[in-house]
Amino acid sequence: MDYSDVLAAAGRIDGLVLRTPVLEVSPGVFFKLELLQHSGSFKVRGAFNRMLSAGELPPSGVIAASGGNHGLAVAYAARVLGVRAEIFVPEVTSPVKVAGLEALGAHITQTGAIYSEAAEAAAKRAAESGALAVHAYDQAEVVAGQGTTGLEIVEQTGGVDTVVVAAGGGGFAAGITLGTSGSVPASGSAVTPGSGPRIIAVEPERIPTLHEALRAGHPVPVEVSGVAADALGATKIGGIAFEILSSPRVESVLVTDEAIVEARRTLWARHRVAAEPAGATAYAALLAGAYTPAPGERVAVVLCGSNTDPSTLTP
Repeated sequence: MDYSDVLAAAGRIDGLVLRTPVLEVSPGVFFKLELLQHSGSFKVRGAFNRMLSAGELPPSGVIAASGGNHGLAVAYAARVLGVRAEIFVPEVTSPVKVAGLEALGAHITQTGAIYSEAAEAAAKRAAESGALAVHAYDQAEVVAGQGTTGLEIVEQTGGVDTVVVAAGGGGFAAGITLGTSGSVPASGSAVTPGSGPRIIAVEPERIPTLHEALRAGHPVPVEVSGVAADALGATKIGGIAFEILSSPRVESVLVTDEAIVEARRTLWARHRVAAEPAGATAYAALLAGAYTPAPGERVAVVLCGSNTDPSTLTP
């Protein structure tokens, strides 16, 4: 995969996804408000690109496993395209996300304690029904679709040195790495000019899929728990994502659950941005000092999901 795949995806999904806004919250620090996207997260970009790349969709429609956000995106895209969506979610999926799936008309099966168990059930069902499988993060079309967020970041900010993004299965961070690879860092010094800005991939300490994979030299399973488990709860980084995120442009950092909770509350208190825990994870890296920008560094922080219960935004 490369930059051209993201450009092709951008043309394919144009008019079906929102060009979400960018807010400069302090000099040189930008929020990319991808949580304002259709279905409440970036996931709809990859869902549309996967479906539209497949040609004529089967009568049985599409099928996906999800911690919630990917399922919402697939259900939304399926409704727009007029096809059936069957979504498998684990038992940890938040009631807000399950209600959203119901509202979109998806056929829902809630099974398994974690995402990987729901994914196994969805794969078995897809083999039986012939439905098109739309993976949450480990398909080239999905990664390319997510990468269109990176194209927008470059265009809307005029260029940045660093993009800070949450990572679970890694498809979003990988897509943004590709989608920004056609740009030169704003300062020309963050990484080799022409290769794109630095990518800071942020994970909860309790779900370090990328961090452990990079340390081992290959994807490895990890335990899944914590406040962001419903959205960042992949037990292992995707193979496509690992290949892309092994780039020297990418740095892996970890944050505590407490930092994620504090970032979420700070986003609401200071900016009236309602983020779910996964949506606040990238910002947690800055607030907690897991990543500290250099003086004059231009940084884009991607706020990636808003499917949350608003009553939990304050202590």
